[in-house]
Amino acid sequence: MPYSDQQLGEMVRGDSVHRALYTDPAIFELEMQRIYGRAWVYVGHESQVPRTGDYHTTRLGDQDVLMVRASDGRVHVLYNRCPHKGAKVVADGDGCVGKFFRCPYHAWTFKLDGSHLGVPLKQGLEGTSYDPTDPTFSMRRLPRVESYRGFVFASQARDGQGLAEFLGGVRSSIDNLCDRSPVGEVEVAGGIFRVMQRSNWKVFYENLHDTMHARVTHESSFAAARDEAKEIGEMPFELHIMDGNGEPYEFWEKLELRAYDNGHGYMEGIFNPGAAERDPVSRAHFESLTAAYGAERAREILGMNRHNTVIYGSGSPHTVFQQFRVIRPIAVDRTLIEIQTFRCKGAPEGVFKRAMLYANVINSPSSNVMPDDIELYNRCQEGNATRGGEWVSMHRYHGTDRRDADGMVSVNGTSELPMRNQFRAWKNYMEAGPVAPAHGQGEGACC
Repeated sequence: MPYSDQQLGEMVRGDSVHRALYTDPAIFELEMQRIYGRAWVYVGHESQVPRTGDYHTTRLGDQDVLMVRASDGRVHVLYNRCPHKGAKVVADGDGCVGKFFRCPYHAWTFKLDGSHLGVPLKQGLEGTSYDPTDPTFSMRRLPRVESYRGFVFASQARDGQGLAEFLGGVRSSIDNLCDRSPVGEVEVAGGIFRVMQRSNWKVFYENLHDTMHARVTHESSFAAARDEAKEIGEMPFELHIMDGNGEPYEFWEKLELRAYDNGHGYMEGIFNPGAAERDPVSRAHFESLTAAYGAERAREILGMNRHNTVIYGSGSPHTVFQQFRVIRPIAVDRTLIEIQTFRCKGAPEGVFKRAMLYANVINSPSSNVMPDDIELYNRCQEGNATRGGEWVSMHRYHGTDRRDADGMVSVNGTSELPMRNQFRAWKNYMEAGPVAPAHGQGEGACC
């Protein structure tokens, strides 16, 4: 059914949202236009396209796009479509096309920035409106592309906030991820995990800062970790990171939840000053950062103890274990999660190995932890499809959220402030109405 802007706004209350936001395909289609048609969305990292002609395909909302390194060294983001018959120009994945794109259907060719290069048997188009200088006959570039410290974002809207303003307070999480490298740079390494979840895309965003679920949803995995540690007489790293979900409620209540405009935020824990020297990997990492920045700055960098950051519409960087969980909506009840792991350039190899170990134990398809979440996300999807109630509760500590100069902060780490903040952004996007189509090529390049 069609919804008016007013009806969409009425589906979000201060302490609850209507279940249709998770289950109605018509709302999902509007989200793809009004949220993913406006917002800056993470496309990929510059390290995924290091050489001229390298490309990386992905999705921006419901649109297939590709990121490519052009001959001038700049990164472009293009819709993955040939203007002739509409075929995808490159298959999904990563690769290198060399000096130009060639459509596999009729061999139309395009420069690496998407502009038209040539067609076979050109004489057959003489006397028609075919014009190689007309952007209609080029691969269309997304209107705006910007990079922040190597992280490439694109927007389908020609106008709006710049990337830095859009990210606001969560830029510091990307900064911290990069600063964990002695040279201030990271690169995608070790492959990418992909997991298809049978749930609406917004459910995962909510869960990222849902501190109440950990010791309930993950009881089987942290209990198993504790049993194993007891049997072997020690708690190795693999078991330690599983055991963390079993912390008592008092631990979660002490966490700080930050919320910013556009639905962003992060969760930060209390840092133990001695943690930087508690194990060989951390100690070596600290020493490498000390050599680059000095001991005080090294402690500051490693002391930023953020578990999950939410970049609404893109996903969640995890600075401590150098990963980015990219959230891609597929359908109203299907969401693709891509887990990218990063290597901190110049850091000891043990730092990267620990990040890979964390990704395998916690986030891989064969993880003992992630299936707990996926099962519950699916149960939420199925439960909200019933007539068992119309509203989804977000009442915890409602009315206590404290505003400061940077945004909002929770008074308790189990607050549902992050969920309320995400739906405040959702409402702002959805009530703003349709997005004006962006015609022509635009700039569409960065870096």
